[in-house]
This record gives sequence, structure tokens and C-alpha cells, in this order.
Amino acid sequence: MQTLKGKKVFLTGHTGFKGAWLTFMLHQMGAKVTGYSLEPNTKPSLFEVLHGERLCHSIIGDIRDTEHLHKSMTDFQPDIVFHLAAQPIVRTSYKIPAETFEVNAIGTANVLDGIRLLEKPCVGVMITTDKVYQNNETGQAYKEDDRFGGYDPYSASKACAELVIDSYRKSFFNPADYEQHHKAIASARAGNVIGGGDWAADRLIPDIVRALSKGEAIQIRNPKAVRPWQHVLEPLSGYILLAQKLMEDPIQYAEGFNFGPNPDDTLTVEEMTQMATEIWGGGTFVFPRLTNQPHEAGLLSLDITKAGKMLGWRPHFNARKALEMTLEWYKAFYSNPSIINELTAKQIRQFDKM
Repeated sequence: MQTLKGKKVFLTGHTGFKGAWLTFMLHQMGAKVTGYSLEPNTKPSLFEVLHGERLCHSIIGDIRDTEHLHKSMTDFQPDIVFHLAAQPIVRTSYKIPAETFEVNAIGTANVLDGIRLLEKPCVGVMITTDKVYQNNETGQAYKEDDRFGGYDPYSASKACAELVIDSYRKSFFNPADYEQHHKAIASARAGNVIGGGDWAADRLIPDIVRALSKGEAIQIRNPKAVRPWQHVLEPLSGYILLAQKLMEDPIQYAEGFNFGPNPDDTLTVEEMTQMATEIWGGGTFVFPRLTNQPHEAGLLSLDITKAGKMLGWRPHFNARKALEMTLEWYKAFYSNPSIINELTAKQIRQFDKM
């Protein structure tokens, strides 16, 4: 991953959970990072815990503010753009559907427009989700060329983002015309990520940790829902590898890629919760009776064959190891937060050695 040393990286969503981890990783590699995002929306937040303002040039801004966004990008003149900024919560998308579409679809177009305005070579890795696929919940693992769709506003907005990305790639960054525009754009679709430092609402592991740290029973909303669980370092390593490949060959790799776990790590919410209590050393969980709940997908799975064959990428950790590292991080934070930067770096080293 040392090929990003000295590269100028523009990262949207750097104050979020995945964005803060990626900022930390890029800083360790020696990349020159400018982050563009809203203020952290949780207390605590991983970005603040890791002292993210020391790891990058941090710009607080909204990707819907095109003038501010484009000026920030053109002033910085990046070599690489990672676009992570999004409204990322399914249940929230039912409360603010129009805003979710605006942020996730139009916001993506704004970032792509910023790349279009650059008068220099640039590669872009646009992050979407495993939920972009038309999910018929038959248990099939979705491939990159499967149909896009979405029941809830979040999933549909991300499917729209993929269509936006594909349109820009064909219209403005066509690989066949690379020598004219010198831009290469790929999209990355990941499963449900876990890892230390996620305090978002309506996410399983943060909900588990909040309950366990307080000695309370864990409330399980959808115990039979199946998700492709993976440690946050798995997809982030894929995003970085994809950026490297785009720089090496901007024509071959300007496509969409899935970054998910191995098939046997597609576990139910109840199985993950049971495993978490075992690793934590105790804890109970209950199944509250819920009514009038918004629809959420019951079964999701990704086919990661393409990333393995074309990029040489593979998952490093199984679900249990990912959960062990995640809970190790949270236990350390609640007992001695001063060691968190050191532990975060240690976990990255562990991952790199696999």
C-alpha cells in the first residue's frame, strides 16, 4: 500500500466512521489528505477520538454545496478522490427520503463534477453499498453486473448513485477516451462493516456495545436478518487497492467491484449478537415486540469473485476475528482512551500481516 505515499488524496466523508479509519490509514502511508465532510454527527466520534484534525487538512462542508466543494477540490488538485460522504442509515432514510436521495445521488454527481473540472490526471473511487442490487432475497450472492434497485429510500438512492457514476464514466470519463480526459472512475460496494469507533444509531454492533458497556440487555430488532459482516479494514483495503490499480491501468479497472466477506461469514443478527456476548464475557439479549417498523432487507450476500480475480483482493478475517478486534477496541476505549491511537495502528499492522 506504500504506493500512495506522497499522493494527494481528497476524501469526502472523512469525519464518519469509515472515513476516519481511512484518514488514519492514509496518514500512516504518508499520503497528503484533504478531508471534506460535515461535522461528526455522534458523541463520541471516531474522528475526534483519533485526533483526525492532526491527520489531514479538514474542511467542514456539505457535498450539496457545489461551489464550496468544487473550490476545495480545485484548490487541492488531488491525484485520488475517495467519495464516502453519504446519508448511510436505512431507517433514517424513511424519515428524510428526499434529503437521502439528494445527498446520495446528487451529492455523488457533485463530486464527479468536481473531478471533471480538474485539469490534471485523477482517479476516483466512489463508495456505494451492497444494497444497490435489486434484492429478491433468494439467497443468491449478487455480482457486479446484476440489476440495480432498492426498496427503501437509502438503497434506492445508492442504486441511483451507481447510475450517476456509470453515466459520468461513459459521458465524461470514458476509458476509450482516456488520453483526452485523463480520469478514471470506479465504484466500490461493500457489505456491513464493523470495527471500533462506530457510535451510529440503528447499527447492530454500536447497539450491542452500548448495552454491554452499561450492563443492559441488548435489544435485537431483526434477529433473523442475514448480512455480509466484515471488519472495516477489509473494504478500506479494497478501496485503496482499487485506487492503486486505477493509477497503474486507468482503463482496465474503471468498473464496479464488490468487497464482501467469505460466504460462510454471512451470519444472522442473532448469531452475531450471541458471538458478541461470548467474546465480551457475558451479556443478555431480548427480542422486543415491535410494530409498524419500516421494511429492511432480510437477506443480503455479495459475490466477491471479480475483486479476487482482477485485483488480487481477498478477505483477511472471518466474522469472529472481526468481532474480536472490534470489541477489543471498544473495551480499550472505555477503560483507557489514551491508548486508542496506538491500538488502532496495531490493528492495522495485524491486518497487513495477514
